[in-house]
Amino acid sequence: MPVPFEALIPYGIILAMFGATGAGLSKLRHWQNGHKRARRSLDQWDRYEFFGRGPDFCSWS
Repeated sequence: MPVPFEALIPYGIILAMFGATGAGLSKLRHWQNGHKRARRSLDQWDRYEFFGRGPDFCSWS
């Protein structure tokens, strides 16, 4: 028994909205990062914050 294509329209709309949202969030992230590609895997050095804001930056403060 065939499925009427009208039953699949909501799934197509939902799929299109997921795609548009993903593209929009990707563009927003690109724009907020100074028009550079987002970095995916940060190592321990890149996660570290300097000038006393990071964990265990110096023992005297």
